[in-house]
Amino acid sequence: MRKTKVQAQAGFTIIETMIAIAIMSVGIMTLVAAFATAVGATQNAQENLIARQKTLEAMESIYTARNTQQVTFAQIANTTSGGIFTSGQTQLMCAGPDGLVNTTDDVSCPANLPCAAGPECVVLPGPDGILGTADDKALSLANFTRQIQISNVLNSDGTTNQTLKQIQVTVGYTTGTSTVPRIYTVDGLISSFR
Repeated sequence: MRKTKVQAQAGFTIIETMIAIAIMSVGIMTLVAAFATAVGATQNAQENLIARQKTLEAMESIYTARNTQQVTFAQIANTTSGGIFTSGQTQLMCAGPDGLVNTTDDVSCPANLPCAAGPECVVLPGPDGILGTADDKALSLANFTRQIQISNVLNSDGTTNQTLKQIQVTVGYTTGTSTVPRIYTVDGLISSFR
């Protein structure tokens, strides 16, 4: 009788192959998720920049109005406290005769090519990449809102500081199909002294 030796073949089993495919699938899905997040962040970069700029513009206009004595320190308050700034979120409109946004005299922006009348808009360069040419595009800011909240500052003994106020400017916007607004907020203090 002849004995035959069975030799094991070298190579991968099906189980080892399936485990390798599962590990590679997890890695690929992680890369796809990271890529999707990067694309989403890039798409919102323009709106984030606009929100930041509109927030800082509003804050600066309040400081400038105080420094030039265009408004009194008492007027730097919300309408619910006897001031000139509207309470609550409002759509971005053009400043009225006082030159300040989010006040009771704000007006609809006039039509100015390529912008239509209504909410504020931003003009962006067109395909040629040059601003001020015929192919410029208008970006309406109808999906943006702004709120200027002005509150009193308390002294250490709990009394109201008569020469200092806190200003919080918040610009919110929605993008695409998202109903959850993204917000950008700036806080500052303003004193009655110039």
